[in-house]
Amino acid sequence: MALSLKTVETARGARWIGDAFRLFVRKPLAFSMLFAVFLFGALLVSLLPFVGSMLQLMALPLLSLGFMVAGQSVLLGGTAHPRQFIEPLRTDPKRRQTLLTLCLIYGLCAVAILVLADQVSNQAWERLQTLMAKGQPSPSQVDALLSEPGVATGLLLAAVLGSLLSVPFWHAPALVHWGGQTAGQALFSSTLALWRSKSAFLVYMLGWLAVIAGFAMVSALIFNLLGLSQLAGVLGLPAGLIFSTVFYLSVLFSFNDSFGVGLPPGDEPPAPSLPSTPSAPTAP
Repeated sequence: MALSLKTVETARGARWIGDAFRLFVRKPLAFSMLFAVFLFGALLVSLLPFVGSMLQLMALPLLSLGFMVAGQSVLLGGTAHPRQFIEPLRTDPKRRQTLLTLCLIYGLCAVAILVLADQVSNQAWERLQTLMAKGQPSPSQVDALLSEPGVATGLLLAAVLGSLLSVPFWHAPALVHWGGQTAGQALFSSTLALWRSKSAFLVYMLGWLAVIAGFAMVSALIFNLLGLSQLAGVLGLPAGLIFSTVFYLSVLFSFNDSFGVGLPPGDEPPAPSLPSTPSAPTAP
């Protein structure tokens, strides 16, 4: 299906988050299972010697695309299931090869960023992994390692370069899967889309910061009022899983607003199916 680049209104950035939460509550167990299956697969891959970490990083574009495929399926009245992670690889050979090329490029760039950040921090992260592998390190050992000169700089460098890497890859897998673009075209189109709609993406990022900070403050307040402040961290893991799942679903809405409905060639988009507030953008 032909996709056209659009300029997105600033307010849409906040709507992507709201629409993603509304989509999540349609199939909370199915979407949560999707993320749990990916985490389990990533854990298994990490056990592979030498190449495990690289394969984990290479799989991230397929994680994003898999959630977009699942989210689009639910929007169109279908279901969400783990096979949708590999569904894009079961299309024509050209698209499959292009997607695998994107995964390889992303993995190599991500590894380069991590290596550079580790060098800047004087191998602090490598030593932290070694310390963790030896057993349960004491808080003082971890604090001493993280307070070393260069660690903060390495963290900042990894965050900045990682954010820059996400720009060309934000829409690229979907542009290959639904738009049939080449790797170079997809990376360029994704970068251009984020630049043209930068104000919407700024609101989007600030919105996510507000959601996470707001949840942390409210949950801490409630536990403090109940006299159970020591248990406040218990909600961290399930909340992290839910927020991560909703985040990947929100990428779909940013794509649909930026390029239109993603459907296989020859299919026509059906009527909108996601109820929202009167001023909210209609979902495909």
